[in-house]
Amino acid sequence: MRTVGLDIIHTGWVTTFQDLGRHDTERRGVPTGGAADQHSAAVANILVGNPRGATLIENLGGELAFVPDAEVLVAVTGAPCRVTVGGANVDSWSPVLVPAGQEIRVRADMGLGARNYLAVNGVLATETLLGSAAPDQRMGFTQGLGARVLLESGFRGFRHSHFAPPLFRLPAPVLCCPDGPWVIDVVESYGARSIPGVRELIAESSYVVTPRSNHVGLRLDGPVLHPDTDVEIVSHGVPIGALQIPHADELIVLGRYRSLTAGYPIVGVTSRASLPLLGQAGPGRELRFRWVDRETSVRRSAEQERELRALERATSKAFGALGFAGHLIHP
Repeated sequence: MRTVGLDIIHTGWVTTFQDLGRHDTERRGVPTGGAADQHSAAVANILVGNPRGATLIENLGGELAFVPDAEVLVAVTGAPCRVTVGGANVDSWSPVLVPAGQEIRVRADMGLGARNYLAVNGVLATETLLGSAAPDQRMGFTQGLGARVLLESGFRGFRHSHFAPPLFRLPAPVLCCPDGPWVIDVVESYGARSIPGVRELIAESSYVVTPRSNHVGLRLDGPVLHPDTDVEIVSHGVPIGALQIPHADELIVLGRYRSLTAGYPIVGVTSRASLPLLGQAGPGRELRFRWVDRETSVRRSAEQERELRALERATSKAFGALGFAGHLIHP
């Protein structure tokens, strides 16, 4: 292992250290947190030979750019973007070699997604809170990047110019951020039974992400119905992706920093396979919801997991064939 310095040139609008979140902390009152788009974050780490949950960089809008003082292996995933190394275009969703002294720059396309993820082979030096590098604003754990980031990596490079054709053709499951409304699969929750007609209304309507959205949840403009009773709903824990109807005329989709229901009805829960799209939904994004049964939700989630496992096998095999198996961090 060697220490590599990454000199940060631009940090975009909001750029932080990130990972897949905390484990077993909600009983202490600390949310799971972690990357809003867990799929893209996991793929980025796999593509550079890291464990899925390794610390990486999350960029929310603008441009991210840095210059390493030694060769590094990186991958950029998430929303559509333009990635350049030394001014030359390179592929996202693929391992990319950045030579020492060359700038890598990520220019986000905010029209088709909100976040990009940049993984670097090795271990990024950063503080952790309860075992995770994930930021938590309410805990005062912001995790912004400084002018220089340090990395411990066993990667020693290989002879392949970034101007040459790509060396890798790996089966990376690219997240599709289409034009037009994004369709989100949801499973009915018990709260829908207390609001007659709410299923039909949600299925037939469009909702738009508002600027009031934050890391706790997406606030959506669109039609809603409220319970026709004043019976108090006891607050309780809820899963990520829960569809909540507060007293105001809006729909909230709770994110990875949610806490309790605050006594509002939960009418559905987003299918796990659709959560990455929600993590890419910025202000102005139009969403439509499609009701699915639990079996369909579980099956689509299992398909997504199989794709990640296939990528892990392909990446391990490709790096092994290049003689780097002993230098990379494997899942």
